[in-house]
Amino acid sequence: MSKLATAAKRLLVGRPFRSDRLSHTLLPKRIALPVFASDPMSSVAYAPEEILLTLSVAGLSAYAFSPWIGLVVVVVMLAVVASYRQNVHAYPSGGGDYEVATVNHGPRWGLTVASALLVDYILTVAVSISSAAANIGSLVPFVDTHKVLFSVTAIVILTAMNLRGVRESGAMFAIPTYAFVAGIVGMIVYGAVRVFLLDDEVRAESSTFTLAGEQGHLAGVGLAFLVLRAFSSGSAALTGVEAISNGVPAFRKPKSRNAATTLLLMGVLAIVMFLGLIFLARVTGVVVAEDPAHQLVGAPEGYQQKTLVAQLAGAVFGGFSPAIYYVIFFTGLILVLAANTAFNGFPVLGSILAQDRYLPRQLHTRGDRLAFSNGIVFLALAAIVLVVAFDAEVTKLIQLYIVGVFVSFVLSQSGMIRHWNRLLASETDPTARRRMRRSQAINSFGLFMTSAVLIIVLITKFLNGAWIAIAAMAAIYGLMTAIRRHYDRVAEELRQQEQNKEQQKLLPARNHAMVLVSKLHMPTLRAMAYAKATRPDILEAVTVNVDDMDTRRLVQAWGKENFKVPLKVIESPYREITRPVLEYVKRVRTDNPRDVVTVFIPEYVVGHWWEQFLHNQSALRLKGRLLFQPGVMVTSVPWQLASSSKVTDKDDVVAPGAIRRGLDKRGQEDQRNGK
Repeated sequence: MSKLATAAKRLLVGRPFRSDRLSHTLLPKRIALPVFASDPMSSVAYAPEEILLTLSVAGLSAYAFSPWIGLVVVVVMLAVVASYRQNVHAYPSGGGDYEVATVNHGPRWGLTVASALLVDYILTVAVSISSAAANIGSLVPFVDTHKVLFSVTAIVILTAMNLRGVRESGAMFAIPTYAFVAGIVGMIVYGAVRVFLLDDEVRAESSTFTLAGEQGHLAGVGLAFLVLRAFSSGSAALTGVEAISNGVPAFRKPKSRNAATTLLLMGVLAIVMFLGLIFLARVTGVVVAEDPAHQLVGAPEGYQQKTLVAQLAGAVFGGFSPAIYYVIFFTGLILVLAANTAFNGFPVLGSILAQDRYLPRQLHTRGDRLAFSNGIVFLALAAIVLVVAFDAEVTKLIQLYIVGVFVSFVLSQSGMIRHWNRLLASETDPTARRRMRRSQAINSFGLFMTSAVLIIVLITKFLNGAWIAIAAMAAIYGLMTAIRRHYDRVAEELRQQEQNKEQQKLLPARNHAMVLVSKLHMPTLRAMAYAKATRPDILEAVTVNVDDMDTRRLVQAWGKENFKVPLKVIESPYREITRPVLEYVKRVRTDNPRDVVTVFIPEYVVGHWWEQFLHNQSALRLKGRLLFQPGVMVTSVPWQLASSSKVTDKDDVVAPGAIRRGLDKRGQEDQRNGK
């Protein structure tokens, strides 16, 4: 890595942390709340709006259902929050729903939960960022017309912030999160004061519009289906609750109690803001439509529909622009930062799955800042693909949303019921049994509510896009199963070979060494010298005859040098290099199966990336094929070209033992001691 790349990485990520500093990255509750709860708190910015957008199909009269839908969503939220408070106490290791389902239902159900959560985390980033683009676009026309560009840029910035570490990114997110909460709660309180105490007429800019849907309003089964669909869209307010159960290890001690307290704070704030925004939407007469160009009646020509929050801020604060800009700005910002919930949950879950051999091992390792860097980057790339594919449109993306999270809710709650049943079978203390029965009742209610929501979501959203999320879950499940089978197959292969351990310890009969020669130059001489230093039983030089004249010159030069090492010329009538060498090595192995063959390959070490295309291509191809041959060892003998000095002269390259001998990084005597 060049100096420029290293400097850019340090500027982006910061100085690396030692492994023993992991405890210093643990979060207090005031930082953990914005880190893990920004998603469910910020979802109140679009969940009420999605309810109204869905009901708009049936006209303004259907808006009368919005408060009741909101109350049912709140009941489900209370059940989920109360249930997950039991989860974090029972399973504080950080596995969350995946661990609960695996322990109580078995590995297959645990893997189902994991695939659902991975899909939901990716969608959380895509939906939150797209919603932020819509809200900020209400103020900035450029963002409204370039939503995809804005969303991709925001994801990249958010990725860079998370690569700096959980604690540092949490400190960055704290102020915007609390500013958003203050803005929304302040707007709700001020709006209520104006309506109930001051008796002001608080009307939104769209309150005089009507909806074309009123001309052909729905009734009966159609209206019931629409109400259920609106409820399923509003249930997006529950996403992100499970992230806290996955993030328990990131809390300070006592971890479980701090996580449970954070869950309670998150639930209270989210419910207050969710119901408050629905209340303001009713009293201000906000009208929003899925298709404003065709549904809105009475709107002026060229009217751009603003988001629900933007219209409410304009109505409540009247002409006081600073307050309007404040609410819209921090709403857009918190929606960007809400994706941080997924940036914390996805890498942790990925690390646990990698540890269980369901995902590549690279996802289990921490980066320079003790964050799971590979998981963060993978999540960002997947979210960018979704944003581009769906044009950063919240209404399109939200149809894929919440399926995964409610699958995990249902399996987690049913798993907790089994958990309490198992403990009750052996518990005899009456006080402990009452406590367990109470927890079991809470999880049972949570199972009932989340199962009902999951059924409604599947019925109302399956054909509108939920099938894509289900297909993605199935694909990820299959991929993780295949990865586990591969790791198990490799482990079994190595276990079987353990039986031949004693045979593996036996030394080979002889070491047959070959030095590949293309020309008689300095890299060849170095390879010859190194091969001799290994003292093989048999040493020979091997060249491939691809040009008769060049080969004759090489043989003549070899004879003049009097190397005392035979030069073997392999004929190649089709001017190939790799195949003749492979066939020769196979013949040597066949004639002497107990011998080991060591092939020494001279290689150039270059300093410029483009030089890689001009050198070592034949060596790389041959090396790649030789590695698949049993009983064959491949040794690269480097020859540093002048351009490689740009790498060896770097300040961060230290010769072995240089510091101990009092030398600096360039091998010169350190003069600092004499200062």
